Amino acid sequence: MFSTANFSAHGEVNVSTADAQGLVELAHRPVKVAIITALGVVITLGNMAVLVVISSSVSGWSRNSRYFLLSLTGADSAFGLVVMPLNLWVSLVKDYDEGPDALCHVVAFCNAAVYATCMYTLAAISLERYVAVLYPLQYSTLMTRRRALLLIGFSWCFPPCLLLPVSIPEGIIEVRFSTASLVCNPCYSTNVGYSLSLTCFIFFPCSIVMTFANLRVWWAAKRQGLKLRKYHPGRSHKSNIASRVLVPVMAVYYTCWTPCMAAMIYNAISGSSVPEWIEFVVVWLPTSNGFLNCIFYFWINRSFRRKFHLVIHRLSLSLCPALAKLLGCSETPQTDFAAGVWDNNNSVHERSSSVSSTCTLVTLAEGDSV
Repeated sequence: MFSTANFSAHGEVNVSTADAQGLVELAHRPVKVAIITALGVVITLGNMAVLVVISSSVSGWSRNSRYFLLSLTGADSAFGLVVMPLNLWVSLVKDYDEGPDALCHVVAFCNAAVYATCMYTLAAISLERYVAVLYPLQYSTLMTRRRALLLIGFSWCFPPCLLLPVSIPEGIIEVRFSTASLVCNPCYSTNVGYSLSLTCFIFFPCSIVMTFANLRVWWAAKRQGLKLRKYHPGRSHKSNIASRVLVPVMAVYYTCWTPCMAAMIYNAISGSSVPEWIEFVVVWLPTSNGFLNCIFYFWINRSFRRKFHLVIHRLSLSLCPALAKLLGCSETPQTDFAAGVWDNNNSVHERSSSVSSTCTLVTLAEGDSV
């Protein structure tokens, strides 16, 4: 990483710009490692809590919706369980005087595959909710269990197939370890075609699907709110229920992913890299989407919160009865609470369940206003 220093006639050391930049990046490395570690812990714990809850049925969520949300949880968990440990490991064991190696290619492939899978999964969820809200009567026909699983399988299998050239050492894609972002990434300045194809086949298609589907769902929810106010003028309705869900989801998505894609295109076109900390932020910012998804897709949903509280209640009773008694936890939860949350019966009609599983966009609007 560092070149040999030049000595002047008076014995003074002349450090080149590259050397100075390398020394600064070396000094900042502990701070970056601490930030990445903290982010990985938060993402892992948040998605573990989500996984515990949706591993069994949640009241008002259909079987298909649970499949899609489990897929999203798995993709988000991969940020904390795969991407961050691998890159931190490489940053510790790699000799920075060496060039690209097979290990860096494998890590770069895992990074790109996880990032792309997360985007495709978000697009698949948006598509499922679009069908559930806009075509509720045809939902059981359009979004069968087989089609839902095929869509999830495509979200997980297509990105690795598309990104397979990244994993081949000494192939067409050059991969190097970046000391600025502590990530193994393809050299976008020398792989312009790869950078453009990555945005054309992953970012832009997923963004278009998400934007179109969520805008249509938002408009449908807005019209529903207007109808409710028209036929029930004396009642209080939360007409902004869709904005509370869809607007944050789309805002977070574009905030997390757009800077990374913009920096990648800039590097490919200009042939130069962005400043150190800007590169670090834009590379790791998409991983924060893995934690924020837990908030906007799960914690704002009342059925999910109820189920989580019941899970914690039962765990406290089984693991530490004395502490549970001290905190005032009863031996048996409330009957209506338990019956509505722990019901594992999936015989409820898929159409009605899928509509109510859209994070209270339309059918749960009145329920949340109570």
